[in-house]
Amino acid sequence: MLSNSHHHVDPADDAERAYLESLIREWFERCHPGETLDDLKRRASFSKEDRGLLRDWMAVAAARSAADRPARLSARAA
Repeated sequence: MLSNSHHHVDPADDAERAYLESLIREWFERCHPGETLDDLKRRASFSKEDRGLLRDWMAVAAARSAADRPARLSARAA
Protein backbone atom coordinates (compact mmCIF):
# COMPACT_ATOMS: atom_id res chain seq x y z
CA MET A 1 0.00 0.00 0.00
CA LEU A 2 1.36 3.37 -0.96
CA SER A 3 1.43 5.97 1.74
CA ASN A 4 -0.10 9.37 1.16
CA SER A 5 1.13 11.80 3.78
CA HIS A 6 -1.96 13.96 3.25
CA HIS A 7 -4.40 11.14 4.10
CA HIS A 8 -4.69 10.54 7.81
CA VAL A 9 -7.15 8.40 9.68
CA ASP A 10 -8.46 10.55 12.49
CA PRO A 11 -10.64 8.48 14.82
CA ALA A 12 -13.48 10.44 16.43
CA ASP A 13 -12.66 9.19 19.93
CA ASP A 14 -10.69 6.63 21.94
CA ALA A 15 -13.38 3.98 21.41
CA GLU A 16 -13.11 4.29 17.63
CA ARG A 17 -9.31 4.22 17.80
CA ALA A 18 -9.45 1.06 19.93
CA TYR A 19 -11.88 -0.52 17.45
CA LEU A 20 -9.65 0.29 14.47
CA GLU A 21 -6.59 -1.04 16.30
CA SER A 22 -8.46 -4.25 17.12
CA LEU A 23 -9.01 -4.79 13.39
CA ILE A 24 -5.29 -4.77 12.61
CA ARG A 25 -3.60 -5.92 15.83
CA GLU A 26 -3.42 -9.62 14.90
CA TRP A 27 -2.38 -8.92 11.30
CA PHE A 28 0.37 -6.54 12.40
CA GLU A 29 1.76 -9.00 14.93
CA ARG A 30 1.66 -11.81 12.37
CA CYS A 31 3.57 -9.67 9.85
CA HIS A 32 6.07 -8.44 12.47
CA PRO A 33 6.96 -11.42 14.71
CA GLY A 34 8.29 -10.37 18.09
CA GLU A 35 6.64 -6.94 17.90
CA THR A 36 3.28 -5.69 19.06
CA LEU A 37 1.11 -2.89 17.78
CA ASP A 38 1.77 -1.15 21.11
CA ASP A 39 5.53 -1.30 20.36
CA LEU A 40 4.89 0.43 17.04
CA LYS A 41 2.69 3.07 18.69
CA ARG A 42 5.46 3.86 21.22
CA ARG A 43 8.11 4.15 18.52
CA ALA A 44 5.84 6.31 16.35
CA SER A 45 6.09 9.08 18.93
CA PHE A 46 9.73 9.69 17.97
CA SER A 47 10.30 7.98 14.60
CA LYS A 48 8.89 9.37 11.37
CA GLU A 49 9.29 5.98 9.69
CA ASP A 50 7.22 4.30 12.40
CA ARG A 51 4.66 7.15 12.27
CA GLY A 52 4.27 6.43 8.56
CA LEU A 53 3.99 2.68 9.18
CA LEU A 54 1.35 3.24 11.86
CA ARG A 55 -0.51 5.63 9.55
CA ASP A 56 -0.51 2.98 6.81
CA TRP A 57 -1.79 0.29 9.17
CA MET A 58 -4.53 2.59 10.44
CA ALA A 59 -5.54 3.29 6.83
CA VAL A 60 -5.89 -0.48 6.36
CA ALA A 61 -8.03 -0.60 9.51
CA ALA A 62 -10.24 2.22 8.23
CA ALA A 63 -10.68 0.48 4.88
CA ARG A 64 -11.50 -2.79 6.60
CA SER A 65 -13.99 -1.01 8.86
CA ALA A 66 -15.68 0.63 5.86
CA ALA A 67 -15.90 -2.74 4.10
CA ASP A 68 -17.41 -4.34 7.21
CA ARG A 69 -19.87 -1.49 7.83
CA PRO A 70 -22.78 -2.93 5.77
CA ALA A 71 -22.47 -6.26 7.59
CA ARG A 72 -22.41 -4.55 11.00
CA LEU A 73 -25.42 -2.40 10.16
CA SER A 74 -27.48 -5.36 8.94
CA ALA A 75 -26.53 -7.36 12.05
CA ARG A 76 -27.82 -4.51 14.24
CA ALA A 77 -31.11 -4.40 12.34
CA ALA A 78 -31.71 -8.12 12.84
